[in-house]
Amino acid sequence: MSQVQVHDKTFVPFIGKEKIAARIQELGRQIDADYAGKNPLFLAILNGSFIFAADLFRAITAEAEISFIKLASYKGTTSTGNVITAIGMEEKLNGRHIVIVEDIVDTGKTLSSFLPDLQQRQPASLKIATFLTKPEALQHDVKTDYVGFEIENKFVVGYGLDYDGHGRNLPELYQLA
Repeated sequence: MSQVQVHDKTFVPFIGKEKIAARIQELGRQIDADYAGKNPLFLAILNGSFIFAADLFRAITAEAEISFIKLASYKGTTSTGNVITAIGMEEKLNGRHIVIVEDIVDTGKTLSSFLPDLQQRQPASLKIATFLTKPEALQHDVKTDYVGFEIENKFVVGYGLDYDGHGRNLPELYQLA
């Protein structure tokens, strides 16, 4: 891994693809154990989580379903503070075991805005799986249940995370230099 340029910013290697793959397999085993016989619905939040969601879903052997919703709160490298729902969901959540799949939980604003709506739909259970968390950036009470990696409050790209739409396709994770 060597540094990469995305738009006007330079990013340096942070977490390699082998370490990412190993951690996702661990999360898959944990989720399998927790949801055996429950047929959970994985609700992946686009755009950032799509790579993590695909890899995590393939790491799970338990019967499960997956769907997608688009929520957004970022522009450039900072949160706008406003959560926008761009694509809704049609699934009935009443009585279902739901696992929200996120790319990153930093301030927690996106999920704190979205979770009350999900709770109103009366799922049997609701848990959060996230590729990354930034505990020191957390401003809202959001509890994550399955965490790939806890990282410092630095901007990262790769493995689905972007900088103004670019860098998502990098197979590793890079942090701002």
